[in-house]
Amino acid sequence: MDASDIMTRFVVTVPPTATLGDIAKTLASHAISGVPVCREDGVLAGIVTEGDLVRPLMHSNEKRRDWWLRHLADGTDLAPAFLDYAQGTRRTAAELMRADVVTAAPAASVGEIAELMMKHDIKRVPIVQDGKLVGIVTRADLVKALARDPAALMRAEI
Repeated sequence: MDASDIMTRFVVTVPPTATLGDIAKTLASHAISGVPVCREDGVLAGIVTEGDLVRPLMHSNEKRRDWWLRHLADGTDLAPAFLDYAQGTRRTAAELMRADVVTAAPAASVGEIAELMMKHDIKRVPIVQDGKLVGIVTRADLVKALARDPAALMRAEI
């Protein structure tokens, strides 16, 4: 059994220009925890996860940002567009994404994909062919494959 047997073929993606708000809405409306970032030509550019969206909200980042804003302003008003950007609301997928994405080919075995997930502590592996996204395998996909036929899955990995 390989990636092409268990992958989700119709993958929800966002463009590099999607804003933090757009990405959050996409994740929430599709009940997913991460989304590939694809260029117009279908080439995988990166991936954005819930963790990437939450990171800018961390208290330590907020304190550091406030310190910089106070020192930049130095008694003057900063442009609202700059403040929006500094607060993270105008950040795009291109800025938030991780570009060093662990991927696999459609022919990768289920065992290879599981090993990638464990080795890199990730929850999803985009499946690419010629640089273009053709599917995605999540931990849930692995569990579903086990539920369908655990004996066949285990035999295929030996």
